[in-house]
Amino acid sequence: MLLTAILLLIASQLPIVAAGKAKSGTFRSKENRYDNNEPRLWLERQTDPRRRRANAAQANSFEALPFLFAAALFALYLKAPLELINGLLVAWLVLRAVYLWCYLNDRASLRSAVWGLALLVNIALLFAPFYG
Repeated sequence: MLLTAILLLIASQLPIVAAGKAKSGTFRSKENRYDNNEPRLWLERQTDPRRRRANAAQANSFEALPFLFAAALFALYLKAPLELINGLLVAWLVLRAVYLWCYLNDRASLRSAVWGLALLVNIALLFAPFYG
């Protein structure tokens, strides 16, 4: 069960990784210094496509978390095999890490495919209590 908690904690940090990529390298910049007083406005003004994609990846990562957590909690509540839950969580994490890489590196088609696979893994997690 500790591994499950660790995997969920890692999942919760993926949006923060994307946010860090959106803001990286600007804290010491003189022309385009990150503005912590108006972070959303600062991000909206960015013209660097990599920063804009990282910000979009952050938003999508936050959007993906409620379904993941609900599916994991449902599977745990109905006593799905812990090895299956953890295996699906690892698969989701790997796919979402690849998704972030695709987003940051402008691989739109691959990103969409990976997003779909991660969604299928999440659906499998939701239905894990009913296997076998």
